[in-house]
Amino acid sequence: MLQNTMHRQVFILASSQSLFQTISVMVMTIGGLAGANIANTPTLATLPIASMFLGTAMMMFPASMWMAKVGRRNGFLCGALLGISGGIIAAVGIIYSSLYLLALGTFCVGAYQSFAQFYRFAASEVADDAFRSRAISFVMAGGVVAALIGPVLARFGGPLFNHLEYVGSFLIITIVSLIAMGILSRLHIPDQVEIKTSFSAGRPWPKIVFQPMYLVALLGAITGYGIMILGMTATPIAMHHAHHELGTITTVIQLHVLGMFLPSFFTGNLIVRFGVLKVMFAGLLLFACYIAFALSGLQFYSFAISLVLLGVGWNFLFIGSTSLLTRTYTHEEKAKAQAINDMTVFVVGLICSFSAGALLDIIGWKVMNMALIPWLVITALSLVWLSKKTQND
Repeated sequence: MLQNTMHRQVFILASSQSLFQTISVMVMTIGGLAGANIANTPTLATLPIASMFLGTAMMMFPASMWMAKVGRRNGFLCGALLGISGGIIAAVGIIYSSLYLLALGTFCVGAYQSFAQFYRFAASEVADDAFRSRAISFVMAGGVVAALIGPVLARFGGPLFNHLEYVGSFLIITIVSLIAMGILSRLHIPDQVEIKTSFSAGRPWPKIVFQPMYLVALLGAITGYGIMILGMTATPIAMHHAHHELGTITTVIQLHVLGMFLPSFFTGNLIVRFGVLKVMFAGLLLFACYIAFALSGLQFYSFAISLVLLGVGWNFLFIGSTSLLTRTYTHEEKAKAQAINDMTVFVVGLICSFSAGALLDIIGWKVMNMALIPWLVITALSLVWLSKKTQND
């Protein structure tokens, strides 16, 4: 692929990523608060967020198989259409005070997310070997826009319809999805890059999944996403319990999402310079720092600093894991290899998002974070193991 064309396609994917992440940040910011307004019990407050991850997990395989047949562009357009539908359904759910209709809307947004998760893989496919890690990183950097405008749009839309709190926010999600659809219509992946494949092509899935490198990449992605989702979902509710206002909560989420995506401008370069395993290990160290600050108190600065560290740690782990994963499969095997990875990641995200409300209610913010330490230790040991195995081989 010509270099100009390659850069143009990566830019389109990064722009689409920024819009999709804006929607995701909006749901993460207001989903639990909107759910709490409708739910009969605090344990169901995060159901709309959990439903988003359920939609992503359930649609991951169908999305991958569909794109294997019709191509990336057509699949991505279908995803944006689901986002349009989801925003409308969620708004109607709030109007009629139906938690389950609200959850159905966020389920559709999650289905949109299942398609959008392949933006970074599409970038790796259009990029050459020298640009691949940077291409993945640049697409993920699209989330910087989401960090800046996602919480602002969520806050702006909240009181837009007076007593129907957050209806405006979900209608804004519909508009953003429509804009994303227009941008994705300009995507063009050349035929020599995008070869439609059968889901059964290549090695059987167990042979792919049980490679040591694939397992470590998967564990890294699970750790990064699971811990990040648990912290991000629980924070607005924990801050609300600590009597922080919506404006303060959205500021913390904004800082967190900036931490998630701002490092993407240089994470690819760090991987090239220091190696993917060292970058992933740095992500784990940042997660440990997140836990330390989360335990320091319930003041604004404690939440803000801990969530920034959580975001940067996620960036290093998730981009590192994605880069590592792309080394474990052939072009013919990409559909199932990517789908298995992302489906597993979002099942863990679903569990963490749904359990966040219950964990806060039962054991509290501090104990919930302390319980994450063994998870970090196991992942760190897996990185050490793979590093030694690679050196010996």
